[in-house]
Amino acid sequence: MTLWVFGYASLLWNPGFEVAESRPARLNGYHRSFCMKSIHHRGTPEDPGLVLALDAMEGASCDGLALAAREDQTEEVLAYLRERELVSSAYLERLVELETDEGPLTALAYVIDSDHDQYAAHLTLEQQAEIIAGAVGGRGPNPEYLWNTTQQLADLGIPDAELQWLSDRVRALRADRLA
Repeated sequence: MTLWVFGYASLLWNPGFEVAESRPARLNGYHRSFCMKSIHHRGTPEDPGLVLALDAMEGASCDGLALAAREDQTEEVLAYLRERELVSSAYLERLVELETDEGPLTALAYVIDSDHDQYAAHLTLEQQAEIIAGAVGGRGPNPEYLWNTTQQLADLGIPDAELQWLSDRVRALRADRLA
């Protein structure tokens, strides 16, 4: 059985595993949002960054890619994803139904636990930009994560006006800090 994974942020540009096949996909009932404080990958416990998460919202949808792992690597990919995505308990591992042009498919997705203390859906876009502009974690600067995701979505033809605004605003904030 093929392991499908829903990529909507960093998995798009850095899956960390060999992708056997990818398909444009939509997940209904969730939206892509900088609603998770990052205390490991893009920030620290003392100075958290922000990363994107799938946040449940009635009537919402999130476009991304369904990524298939090679069948002979299913267990390794699953172990890798759990180590990467479940570094804290802010994400919940779920099987979700995706819409694709080839028909529906079931995929693994990591969604935010809205009861977790890393959940930060209350922030305005300006507050998000301020946090992202200065945070750095174990996987590098928070702005790099934002810019890579925004660029990959644009390359895939998936417009995201909020991410584009955040990208532009974080560039301006960083330029002001260097001036």
